Order: sequence, then structure tokens, then C-alpha cells
Amino acid sequence: MCQLLGMNCNTPTDIVFSFEAFRRRGGITDVHADGFGIGFFEGKGIRLLHDDQPCAHSPIADLVRQYQIKSTNVIAHIRKATQGQISLANTHPFVRELWGEYWLFAHNGHLSDIQAAADDVYHAVGSTDSERAFCYMLNQLRRRFSKKPNKNQLFDAISELATELRERGLFNFMLSNGECLLTHAGSLLFYIIRKAPFGEAHLLDDDLSVDFAAVTTPKDKVAVIATLPLTANEVWQQLAVNELVMFADGDIVCRNTPVMPRYLSKEEGLAIARAYGSAAE
Repeated sequence: MCQLLGMNCNTPTDIVFSFEAFRRRGGITDVHADGFGIGFFEGKGIRLLHDDQPCAHSPIADLVRQYQIKSTNVIAHIRKATQGQISLANTHPFVRELWGEYWLFAHNGHLSDIQAAADDVYHAVGSTDSERAFCYMLNQLRRRFSKKPNKNQLFDAISELATELRERGLFNFMLSNGECLLTHAGSLLFYIIRKAPFGEAHLLDDDLSVDFAAVTTPKDKVAVIATLPLTANEVWQQLAVNELVMFADGDIVCRNTPVMPRYLSKEEGLAIARAYGSAAE
């Protein structure tokens, strides 16, 4: 099962603390050793780092700690390949331009039967179902809206597309244009919103702690979203299966929760991921 990590906040923030735990799942504390990627929005631009080597031992991943890049929207992904060979072209997150701005996307799961149309503008470069799903979503959005819609219109459109695509398999994803971060749970996704009064957090995957009160201001608000919780002493909230959430400025601004929400245990979620992985091999 691939792993997703996202951050959305109201002021540029570095993701080093969360990423240090996350990257260990790429070859030390877990078996996701088929590459990694991370994208940072900075103004209208994106810094994008990819490696087809295990994240836990990647010198490119070391750059995240060394540079401590600050951003209001970040998406990271460590890969356990189910479709497509191990290569840079198949490494998430993927990026495309739409309505004069960059869009960043990463997916965890397995989707089948995503067909390109003759008039599509966006096409996959690699061979993953994930990139095909991203291109499909952007092509559909481009057809629906000649110019950038407002947040509510965008959320409703993404919700419809998520409902359609999840019928084709397992669809956990993160999508951002640098203003907001949309997250959809097909199985497992957790989030935490850190705000004043800040406290200390201790990582699950590493012997590392940080006192956020010492490195933040009272006005800061930071949402961190991950496939599985990253810290041991904080309360993480779980997204329901098939729930879509939009984060902006470190808070939830739109939410589509199923009428009868269902929450998977870690064991249930991982069993589903293994079943889809076996089907793809």
C-alpha cells in the first residue's frame, strides 16, 4: 500500500518533522521501497523532488531536511508499485497546468479501465493508473469550466469525479492547486489540525519530538494528512470511507461525508490494499 502525506496551513511552514517519520516508511519501518516524491507550492511555482529509489535511504529525501522548504501546501508520496514499472516517470506526485496554475496530485490504490478520449488535452507520460486518473480528472474539469470555478463549484465537481472513479477500484488521493488541498479516502486517511495552544509531539516511526509552541506563533494553523498517523501522543481524526475534504488555510472548508460513515481499522485497510495489489500483479 502506497503512503500519502499532505500539509495545508495558513502560513508557510516546513514539513521536516512529519516527513522524517513518513520517509522511514519507505524502506525502514515499512516496505514502500519503489520510489518517492514530494511537491511544495511556493507562490505560483512548485518545487518537485522525485527519486525512484527507496525514500528512507534517498539523498534526495535528505534535501527536504537540509533545505527546510516552507510552503502552505505540500503533497508527498512513497510508492509500492502495483501498476507500472519502477521509474521516475511513474513516481508521484504528478503535476499539470490548468486555468493558468499548477495542480499537484498523488494517489494510493488501484484503478482499472480509465480510457483516454480523442479530444483529451492531458495525457499520461508514465504507465500508472494514478497518472491516468489525474489526467482524466483534469480533462473533465477543463470540459466543465472554461475558467477557474469558485471553491464550492470546484469541490462539487471533484466530489462527482471521485464518486465516479472510486467505482473502478481503490481511490485514496490528494490534489492541490496551491490554494487548497483536497483529500479523498477510499480506505485509510487520517488528519490532525495543529493550532494554539501548541504542545509537544513525538513521532511513531522515529525517536524524535518537537515542541510546536517553540516554533510557531499563536496565529498558526497547520493541517497534516497521512495514510496512517505519524505521532504517538496526539489525537488524529480519521476520514470515513468515500469521504472528500477540502482544506484551506489550515482548516476544513468543505466536506462531503457519507450519510452512514464507515471507518476501517488499520488491519482492514491494509488487507484491502493487499487484495488490490495482488490483483494488479
